[in-house]
Order: sequence, then structure tokens, then C-alpha cells
Amino acid sequence: MIEFQNLKKVYESGGQQVHALNGIDLKINKGEIFGVIGFSGAGKSSLIRCVNLLERPTFGKVIVDGHELTSLSVKEVREVKKNIGMVFQHFNLLNSKTVFANVAMPLTLAKLPKEQIKRRVHELLEFVGLADKADYYPDQLSGGQKQRIGIARALATQPSILLCDEATSALDPQTTSSILQLLKKINKEYNITILIITHEMSVIREICDKVAVIEGGEIIEEGSVFDVFSSPKTQTARNFVSTVMNDQLPDSIKELIQKQEGKQKIFRINFVGNSAGQPLLSELAKKFDIDINVLFGNITELQGTPFGNLIVEFQGNDDEIKKVLAYVNEKNISIKEVIAHAS
Repeated sequence: MIEFQNLKKVYESGGQQVHALNGIDLKINKGEIFGVIGFSGAGKSSLIRCVNLLERPTFGKVIVDGHELTSLSVKEVREVKKNIGMVFQHFNLLNSKTVFANVAMPLTLAKLPKEQIKRRVHELLEFVGLADKADYYPDQLSGGQKQRIGIARALATQPSILLCDEATSALDPQTTSSILQLLKKINKEYNITILIITHEMSVIREICDKVAVIEGGEIIEEGSVFDVFSSPKTQTARNFVSTVMNDQLPDSIKELIQKQEGKQKIFRINFVGNSAGQPLLSELAKKFDIDINVLFGNITELQGTPFGNLIVEFQGNDDEIKKVLAYVNEKNISIKEVIAHAS
């Protein structure tokens, strides 16, 4: 559906070259909700804007629905772009036009018959829950309502791809959740492929099937949301994941551990799926000659699968603790020793 092959984008700034994208290779399959996350300046906006050639790549290929965009004529690109809708961070609505006129704009530019435009606009306003706001102006709407209008406009030409450029960054958490639910509905009911870029890991967790982490213009990690959240491989991914998974030791616990002069044995146990419901700690306490002190823990859901995280202290002799570790590993439950400053 969307594929980047060795994509590079270089900007000229003050006589110097700025490499925004440094050889991106990425594939987004039809029907996926794919997230790209990165800090400011990582290159994510340049990447998404290359999909519809708002930014033209310096080198490499952008393939959309089998068409390599940079090799097409202006007329051919225009035809491909009809299948690509885009939702912006700051809505990009025309304040001088009504809600109806804003949604109708792509259809008006395509010179569709007025009755067809009217039917399509009312259908879309009904879909996004704003059928009663057709005659309003953008300044009369809340931020969430403005974004719903932006989404309706992006869907006007019945695209197969929807690009979301930080679509929820200007919204409060509750409104963000409602917009993400709307995007899920669009994906499910219209089978539209969604590419969303964001710096909010909570957005990735809530809506995406797959995620890529971009840093310095390069994809440094990629995979299913579950794999990246449950076992991030890069420090940048770990930093993002920690903002929503709440899996770090509180400072008070760290101080307590440090005061014990390193004599304690602290472990992180990850529970996935059915193992999240197992009474593991009770079982260990009964089976082995150890005491268990739970320092921290939480459980969440990733793509419908329970994922639990516990940080515990094992008190006992080294041989007994080794037996505990072997027993837990036999159950295919992840357990790793941690120290205060690395937890």
C-alpha cells in the first residue's frame, strides 16, 4: 500500500545541508493503522509529507498503491493523490467558510455535481457526529469538533489512505481519545489504511497495529505495537514506552534499595497473556525458601493481550534464588535482575 525505499530528504538552510531523512526503508500494508513516533526534529513530518509529495524526496522511492510517485507526471500524481486524505495538527480549516463548505471543498474543486456534493457532505457530517453543525463556522466549534471536520474533509473523495500529521497534539486527553476512536471506526468500516505520526506513545498504544521509531532521520526500531511495548530494543523506544507503561521504580523505592548497600536481589517480571493471571508469587513463596517483597507493579492491555509488569525483591540465599530463576524461566515468563539506577 505504502512503501519507502532508501528514502532521503535534504533541505538547504543557511548555505548548509540538513539531512531530514537518511535512507528510510518502510512498508505499510493495506488496512493497517501504522504509527511513526519520534521526538521533534526526528524526521517524521518530512516522512509523512513525502507520501503525497507535499515534500519531494531528494533520493529514493515512494510507492503508493503500486505507483512510484517520483516517476509520475504532474497529472498522474494528481490522480494518485485523490486516493490520499490528510488530517493536520491545527485543522487547516477556512474560518470564512461554513462547516459544509469546508468539507465540500475537495469535491467542489473536483467539479462534482451540487446534489452529489450535498449528499456526500451530509453523509460525512453524520459519520463524524456533527450533522447539526453544517451551517456553523469553525470559530464556533471546539478543537475536537474542528478536527472531526478536518477528518470529514479528508474523507470527502473516498480515499484509500489517510495521513494523520500529529492529528491529536492540539487536543486535550479526553478529546484525543474520542478522535482516536473515530479513526479506528474509519479504519474498520471503510478499510482505509492510516499512517499516523506522533510524539505521543499513548496514541500509538491506543490505535496502532504497528509502529516505527524514527530518530535522526532513520528508522531505529519497528514492529507490532505489542512487541515494541513489551520488549523495546533501543533506548529511545524504551524512553517512549516508559511514558505510558509506568514501569519505572519510584524514586522512594530507588532510595530504599540504595540504602541496603546492594545486598538485595531485585527482579523485573513480565507477564504476557494467560501468564498475567497466574498466582506466580504465591507459588514461588510456597515452593522455595525465599521471602518476596513486591516493590512495584502494574498491568495493562496491548492489542487485546494482558501485559503485566512486577518489580520484586527476593530475600534468600543465592542458591535458592538461582532455583527460583530457573523455575520461572521454565514457565517461559520473562525475569531479569535490575538495579536501582537502571530500572
